Amino acid sequence: MSEFRFVRMGFGADMVDYQVAWDEQRRVHAARFADEIPDTCLLLEHPPVYTAGRRTAPEERPLDGTPVIDVDRGGKITWHGPGQLVGYPIQKLPRPVDVVAHLRRLEDAMIAVCAEFGIEAARVEGRAGVWVLGDPIEQRTHLGGLSLDFNPRLSSEDEEFDHRLVGPEYAPSNAGQRHEDRKICAMGIRVAKGVTMHGFALNVNPDTSNFDKIIPCGIRDAGVTSLSYELGREVSMEEVLPIAEKHLQDVLGGADLKPRTVERASA
Repeated sequence: MSEFRFVRMGFGADMVDYQVAWDEQRRVHAARFADEIPDTCLLLEHPPVYTAGRRTAPEERPLDGTPVIDVDRGGKITWHGPGQLVGYPIQKLPRPVDVVAHLRRLEDAMIAVCAEFGIEAARVEGRAGVWVLGDPIEQRTHLGGLSLDFNPRLSSEDEEFDHRLVGPEYAPSNAGQRHEDRKICAMGIRVAKGVTMHGFALNVNPDTSNFDKIIPCGIRDAGVTSLSYELGREVSMEEVLPIAEKHLQDVLGGADLKPRTVERASA
């Protein structure tokens, strides 16, 4: 078990500008690479900001020209802002570096956080992050009580579906009302020189309508949610912070940092 520490950079009135946090990530990353500090997780809240990972497509950005910060992490576009717990674990990984194993550990920690609040969360194959699963398609109903036969999302043009062009009832923030899969924690990471950067964004009690301006994470057939929405009550950052730290410590600080074992089929 390696030493693992937390740094609470700022929340609420002291929330941290994205550029300031990015600069601090790079400073801590360099210090960790040089073995000057132990593995460190920066925890904070950002003022409202859209950030775009390397795979973001032009059509997934805000249609109204809202500014977006392009960053060096994986993944696509997302929103950060008040009510969202952002964590940047900066951890030295063993070689050969296994990026997916690190991502899975982050997901495990956030799934455990959700479970402690009584929310059953899970992975969705092929999609990073932590999800609250919706009903099977045949059991879902439209917000207005209409059959899903009228849902443009399920047409042959599904891959081109854009909720911003067909009305707010199809917005990502309304996915819970539509009983669709909805992301409660986004993930986007980078590993440079064997040390991780970026991390996770857990929706505690944000205004999720901020995701409606974009195609969140490039996903068109699902939405977003929060701890507060799923529980039907206001969840505070103060409630979540110690629980998140506990599970991150268990999963990241207590991890046996070895690459995944990949079983190969015999010839």
